[in-house]
Amino acid sequence: MPRTPNLNGFLYFETVARRGTITRAAEELSVSPSAVSQQIKLLEQQLGVRLFRRDGRSLSLTLEGEQLFQTSATALRMLRDARRHLGKTRETYRLNLRVSPSFGVRWLGPRLSDFVARYPDWDLRADAAPDPTDFDREVMDLDIRYGTGHWAGYHAQAVIQDHVLPLCSPQYLAELGSGKPGEMFDKARLIDSARALCQWDFWLMHTGVETEANRKTILMDRSSMALQLALDGSGIVLESLALALPELAEGRLVPVTPALPVLRFPAYWAICPARNLNRRAVRRFLGWLDEQVAAHEKELHAVLDRHGLFLEDIVLESERPSGRIEQT
Repeated sequence: MPRTPNLNGFLYFETVARRGTITRAAEELSVSPSAVSQQIKLLEQQLGVRLFRRDGRSLSLTLEGEQLFQTSATALRMLRDARRHLGKTRETYRLNLRVSPSFGVRWLGPRLSDFVARYPDWDLRADAAPDPTDFDREVMDLDIRYGTGHWAGYHAQAVIQDHVLPLCSPQYLAELGSGKPGEMFDKARLIDSARALCQWDFWLMHTGVETEANRKTILMDRSSMALQLALDGSGIVLESLALALPELAEGRLVPVTPALPVLRFPAYWAICPARNLNRRAVRRFLGWLDEQVAAHEKELHAVLDRHGLFLEDIVLESERPSGRIEQT
């Protein structure tokens, strides 16, 4: 079997053919002229053809040499381009991310500056959209989605636990006065988020709080809108501490019923095709997200302890707010 020519031979040959002399080729390759001559002679022996015509110190390509030069020049250019591309890939990553709108604005957005500072060379695109990603049709690496984790065909990884309780402004709580929870809720406006997994009907039934059938309610399409109404003193909102923790920590919102549990369940999920987990950008982002969630959980538990609040774990069995929820 013929021996495969040394790849260095092709490199030396292409450089000589391009530069015109062995001396100039040797200078470009940072080797001695004799080393270049030796590689050319060896390549000619291995191929069994003459590549150059020698007339004193002048060199010209033979027909076979011209054919090899065209091929080797193209191949080496492709290798150089590939090397440059790989070098850029090592330094720069692109991450396309989609998130649920209120979560993106209230939780993820304030933390993204830390991610950008850690990875200044990364290209980041973040979309806040109510509908999940269609990964078969959209160029998206990862979706952080609010729900129960039932996304058929995709990898779904729970990243943040939801903590739900009734909250209102201190001024609104003072207007309601003290009393049993049912009596307070009968006097209050109850603010619901239309897309929330845990809404007032379930919370009242689960906690055993009895209210009048004709209670006053306000339904908002977004959690951020519902929270703003509560901050403005317009009622009591049943909301997530993933979204409302800063307001609770600062005292702008307060618990209405500290004697009743804060309901906890997995609610925010990282979703993508399983193949996307092989992408370094996705793995790095999920690692960073884990760090942010750990810091959030630490702050959350400190705030809960300060208010004397306690937790109760539940499992959501349906994405519909009226679906059955089991206590664990």
